[in-house]
Amino acid sequence: MLEGGAPVNLVVRATKEMLMKIRLLVLPVIILGLSACSTMYYGTMEKLGVHKREIMVDRVKAARDTQNEAKQQFLTAMEQFKSVVNFQGGDLEKEYNKLNATLKKSESKAADVRNRISAVEDVSDALFSEWRSEIKQYTSDTLRKSSQRKYDITKKKYTELIEAMKRAEAKLEPALAPLRDQVLFMKHNLNAKAIAGLSDELISVQTNVDKLVRDMERAIAQADAFIASLQAE
Repeated sequence: MLEGGAPVNLVVRATKEMLMKIRLLVLPVIILGLSACSTMYYGTMEKLGVHKREIMVDRVKAARDTQNEAKQQFLTAMEQFKSVVNFQGGDLEKEYNKLNATLKKSESKAADVRNRISAVEDVSDALFSEWRSEIKQYTSDTLRKSSQRKYDITKKKYTELIEAMKRAEAKLEPALAPLRDQVLFMKHNLNAKAIAGLSDELISVQTNVDKLVRDMERAIAQADAFIASLQAE
């Protein structure tokens, strides 16, 4: 009991309820604040002569390059894992440390990919929202229809692009999870006999990485096509 007779569990419950209410009140404010920050950023860039379309192209390029870097990193991780599975003697702990460092780099690249895709979505949402609004401002039916057609074509290409990027993004965790498992297993079993047993997992890990690489390559090609289409206009 606390001073005054209030049970501890009632105080804890009241505290949790208060924190929940604060979180429910604060979260929308944070979301609105982030949205406002993006709006301010795009507005400032417009005044400097850098339009959303240009920012969009730059972010798609950055996302494409990051996906390519991630692809290379996962291929490196796969080769590192193969070398550990085929361990023929030496400093096993050193091999573990190398594989663990490679895993950390792969996780970092995966996070970069997710962040880049989010950045593309953010500017694209702002661009297409503004475009839809401006289409309504035309007094000429001919010009309005022409702008609408251009909007529809660009939006379709963008949708195909972001879907390809997200398909690749969805393969990141399935490729990372077994690698994490193997690194953790190595940490707890630093002996050659146990490591030899990892060969049974090699096919599964390879399959997941191969799927990731294929989807990454498709997304990279889609990004190149999207960028070329915008720059050709």
